Amino acid sequence: MIPFNQPCLVGNELAYIADAVKRGKISGNGYYTQACQQFLENEFGYLKTLLTNSCTDALEMAALLIDIKAGDEVIMPSFTHVSTANAFLLRGAKIVFADVEANTPNLDVTKIASLVNKNTKAIVVVHYGGIAVNMQEVLHLAIEHNLFVIEDAAAALGGFYSKVPLGSIGHLAAISFHETKNVQCGEGGLLIINDERLIARAEILWEKGTNRVAFNRGEIPSYDWMDLGSSFLPSELNAAYLYAQLEKFGHIQTVRRQQWERYFESLAPLVESGRINIITTPEYAIANYHLFGLLCANELERDKLASGLLESGILAVSHYRALHLSPFFKNHYSGPELPNAVSFQHRILRLPLFHDLKDEDIAIICDRVKSLF
Repeated sequence: MIPFNQPCLVGNELAYIADAVKRGKISGNGYYTQACQQFLENEFGYLKTLLTNSCTDALEMAALLIDIKAGDEVIMPSFTHVSTANAFLLRGAKIVFADVEANTPNLDVTKIASLVNKNTKAIVVVHYGGIAVNMQEVLHLAIEHNLFVIEDAAAALGGFYSKVPLGSIGHLAAISFHETKNVQCGEGGLLIINDERLIARAEILWEKGTNRVAFNRGEIPSYDWMDLGSSFLPSELNAAYLYAQLEKFGHIQTVRRQQWERYFESLAPLVESGRINIITTPEYAIANYHLFGLLCANELERDKLASGLLESGILAVSHYRALHLSPFFKNHYSGPELPNAVSFQHRILRLPLFHDLKDEDIAIICDRVKSLF
């Protein structure tokens, strides 16, 4: 069986976990948490970072930080993970779904302006598969209407909009370190704060609504309950695993790029003959090789291809469901049809892509795809 994904060891993960235990602190915000945050701030120029238990946690912190309340509206693509919407629904927001582009599963920025009104509080962009949204129009609207911009960059670490790292553009951003991501620690996430006005409060929310971070730095004699918050800090064991992966970030990215290119070269004849398409990167973006996605003609073809691969011991998977048509939300949705989101829901098939995937496995997968066509 060739799995869709497989966690990996690329360096000192186990040694650093043991070291975290020896240091006598395995709860949050210890040596390895701070090492990860410092690495990410230095490497990508983020103003401030806070490790979280998940990208979902980071998105929920973002909703708290911009004071989402009942009646506020938040614009986001329908083609995204449920966490993108849940974070803001939990604070009482009205979710306003927008369609994605015809050629990529990213937010169609030309559709945003018509959705903005006096209740709009934020625009949430989702950099699908590590491929940047075209941010120029988003930032223009945000300035014009005084809106927050939040990047759901769950799978986008190492991706760029032009030459700007994803996660560094919006007021806030969220990244995932789930085991399916390029850099992983089982479950983990990151809140990025690019607006200096939000940093002090972010630290309070992060530590269960207390000013414990300032206390730990020796800035105050004791800590108190100051605000809303939750237990958003990950264990030092997760942070230790993550730090070992971050140390090898360049190596990980090189391996994934080479795997992506092998897929692309092998399947090029199918693309050139018009039998199938792949998810590609626009000129303004630099991808991080998070996924290799096929675009089938329709749902029937996609499902037949997935079944044929599975019969050969290869697990390939579809991706998001259009949230505006989900069982939970469809009875609450009264907006326009979103045909591109629905189309991608039916057409995407993601092939296995993970650090330890062998060249011969990629050859087997590609041969099977070509034989099925």
